[in-house]
Amino acid sequence: MRIFSDFNEIKSAIGTEIGVSDWIDVSQERINQFAEATCDEQWIHVDQERAKKELPGGTTIAHGLLSLALAPLFIRSVMGLKGLRNTLNYGADRIRYLAPVPTGSRLRGRVTVAEAEDVPPDGLRVNYHLVIEIEGGKRPACVAELIALHYR
Repeated sequence: MRIFSDFNEIKSAIGTEIGVSDWIDVSQERINQFAEATCDEQWIHVDQERAKKELPGGTTIAHGLLSLALAPLFIRSVMGLKGLRNTLNYGADRIRYLAPVPTGSRLRGRVTVAEAEDVPPDGLRVNYHLVIEIEGGKRPACVAELIALHYR
């Protein structure tokens, strides 16, 4: 994990990869919980028997938004910031889902600081470039630009 001592250190990291998270299991239980929480219980996510018969991989697949919802975990696992009071999710840009995530896959996040700009009073807006990789996959599950407001 990379620990930044202040906002200037984050600004000096613009354009650099700051870390790669550990792998996270995408189990059917996790998918089912996400489906229930979001009311998105489309059969491709939750009906294992039908998926076995009708989907090319023979298994259910995770929601694209589930992959994206893991973004805070991926970012927090690769970096920390001393003296931080709080962080707000400011939004996301250019989200793309490039490959399905079959149940039983493992995902990890590759995090880069893309931009950083001071925001009064006493804040820093950071754009993080996140690539969510599938273990053994040829293409990432998701690529996104995530925006956070950090306050000290």
